[in-house]
Amino acid sequence: MAKVPTPHIGAQYGEIAPTVIMAGDPLRAQFMAESFLENVVQFNNVRGMLGFTGTFKGKKVSVMGHGMGIPSIGIYTYELYNFYDVKTIIRVGSAGAYSKDLHVGDLILAQGACTDSNYGSQYGLAGTFAPIGDFDLIRRAVDECERRGIRYKVGNVLSTDIFYRDTPALDGWLKMGVLGVEMEASALYMNAARSGNKALVICTVSDHVLTGEDTTSEERRTSFTDMMEVALSLL
Repeated sequence: MAKVPTPHIGAQYGEIAPTVIMAGDPLRAQFMAESFLENVVQFNNVRGMLGFTGTFKGKKVSVMGHGMGIPSIGIYTYELYNFYDVKTIIRVGSAGAYSKDLHVGDLILAQGACTDSNYGSQYGLAGTFAPIGDFDLIRRAVDECERRGIRYKVGNVLSTDIFYRDTPALDGWLKMGVLGVEMEASALYMNAARSGNKALVICTVSDHVLTGEDTTSEERRTSFTDMMEVALSLL
């Protein structure tokens, strides 16, 4: 077993559940813990990246922030998979929609993650790796959305390194049928593949690149509960 605590997570071995639900905003993780879990214990506050372990309907689960961008989620998920023996990570995040069939509040289940990041170059592959989510998790998430009557789409997202882009690059991704843009899925899926574990990204549409629909930061933190409940149903 690798040495714990790690440089970025202050938990002892065994304090983190085999399934971790992660959000970019650590306050969203805290909101989830306070709203849905019982017997909650905080296991991390290093760099303000809050993490909690509790139970949901008797099942042990952890929730934690992962920060913004591929380098940040790359660090946290690597440590969870490889130092804490976490088996499944589910990201609940926000995404900007590209598809005309999506609206604010709809869910995107990321079947795959395109990227403009260089993160995958570390593996020294003789080609381009296609990061994908775990099929069983996707199938069960679809079933839960159908059961609850939640609007959703399954498909590709773009995991970008750039929030404020100097040169617009939307048209190309639209042509390829990419549903929306976020900043973390590809690194999570690569870390899951490399460690032999599972991952899924569920995003709520927070804004629409084409129509201008938008939400506030407070709404993104506290009102995107459909994706949280879908994630918890996968325990």
